[in-house]
Amino acid sequence: MRGKQLGIAAALAAGTLAATGLAFAPAAAAVTPQTATINATCSIGGSGAATLTATQDGTAATITLSSTEITAPIDVAQDSVGSTLTMVKASGGTTVFSGTKNPAIPAGGGVSVGPLDGTVASGDSLEAYGGSLQMVVFGITITCTADAPQSPGPFVFD
Repeated sequence: MRGKQLGIAAALAAGTLAATGLAFAPAAAAVTPQTATINATCSIGGSGAATLTATQDGTAATITLSSTEITAPIDVAQDSVGSTLTMVKASGGTTVFSGTKNPAIPAGGGVSVGPLDGTVASGDSLEAYGGSLQMVVFGITITCTADAPQSPGPFVFD
């Protein structure tokens, strides 16, 4: 009987410690929505739908842009595109995401860049419309702009 009571007390103590640990554990940062779509027009490569995918880890955030409708006119080597994505903040100003990450893209293939790195603050609400994506390929700057607000809405960071 005494062994059962000791076992139950130990289990309760362990459960209490686990619950306390969860209560004080930092909450995982989240961005909503995680994906959004835009229709964009580019100076080279055409125009069409593109998907933006956002992630967040504290104040560090990334955004990846991909499109099957906006295409590369020539073969592009992996990690050779310098990209700068400027997003408009609802509170005013802009936030910049940048990097040189991209998969190898064959001529005529859909464009994909990222993850592009940026810094966000809790509560930041970022929208592609009004901003731009600049990609430098072989020394040529290609600029893409959203034709309308992103759907389903701006990225809101925790």
